[in-house]
Amino acid sequence: MSMESPIVDHPHPGLEARNPGTALELDWVRDARVNRSAVERRAATLPARRTVKKQWQLAWLLKAVTLIDLTTLSGDDTPGRVRRLCDKALHPVRADLLEGLGMADAGITTAAVCVYHDMVPVAVEALRGTGVPVAAVSAGFPAGLSPFETRLEEIRRSVRAGASEIDIVISRRHVLTGDWQALYDEVRAFREAAGTAHLKAILATGELGTLRNVYRASLVAMMAGTDFVKTSTGKESVNATLPVGLVMARSVRAYHERTGVRVGFKPAGGLRTAKDALTWLAMMREELGRRWLEPDLFRIGASSLLADIERQLEHGLTGRYSAGFRHPVG
Repeated sequence: MSMESPIVDHPHPGLEARNPGTALELDWVRDARVNRSAVERRAATLPARRTVKKQWQLAWLLKAVTLIDLTTLSGDDTPGRVRRLCDKALHPVRADLLEGLGMADAGITTAAVCVYHDMVPVAVEALRGTGVPVAAVSAGFPAGLSPFETRLEEIRRSVRAGASEIDIVISRRHVLTGDWQALYDEVRAFREAAGTAHLKAILATGELGTLRNVYRASLVAMMAGTDFVKTSTGKESVNATLPVGLVMARSVRAYHERTGVRVGFKPAGGLRTAKDALTWLAMMREELGRRWLEPDLFRIGASSLLADIERQLEHGLTGRYSAGFRHPVG
């Protein structure tokens, strides 16, 4: 696949219209099948199929920057760290590099900043008036095992604090036991609690057992009204992988073909290098098309990825790599 087109558009075109959801179609869910060997073969070809010519590669890396949900989800997060992260979200690439790329006035920012609930007010204040949204991880993140009403209230409080995007985590047991009605009801309740905020449903795919479960859980979450399906919390032993990404992208495509509604996709955890970002962008373009290469429909959950992209941009301009300390994140 050729990727010879500069694709840095306006970084915040506005979020896609909300997914209204549908009734739970159990026949569709139960009949879903995934050919694991075919998926794995296809995933193995993706890095080799990426043919970005040198003059366009920097544009694709800038596009990747605009798709990042810049994230800090550590137990030792402080207001100072969150403020520094927000500043990095607003200025993700050094000014001299943007000038050298002819993009000094392009308004490049990351797609969002993602934090725990109690850091939402700090992030909201730091980003006020910038157009960069705050996403909060909620609903008992990362395990999803706190009492149900507690999870709902956490969502409501994050929205009241100013989060315009809510990343919830599902109860994995509903998938592992095939209780699709329970999963549907759970995500539907989370969507209602989120109100006007966009909802991202984290499936924790590394804990779902099979690719078929990943596909079926994605379908149910979309039927329940989630606006994004997301691979992982970043806390599992296995996070975003290309086979999982392919399966989820195809579930998104199937849902769009059946309902006419576009749902977003967010891989998170394990994407650390610029090469990783380019491979995932290639996969999205091949599987879902150009429309899914905007931040209202594709996000990358990451913290360290941005530093490597910035290093690669510098190398592309100067032929040299600078020391890592020149590209701090957080």
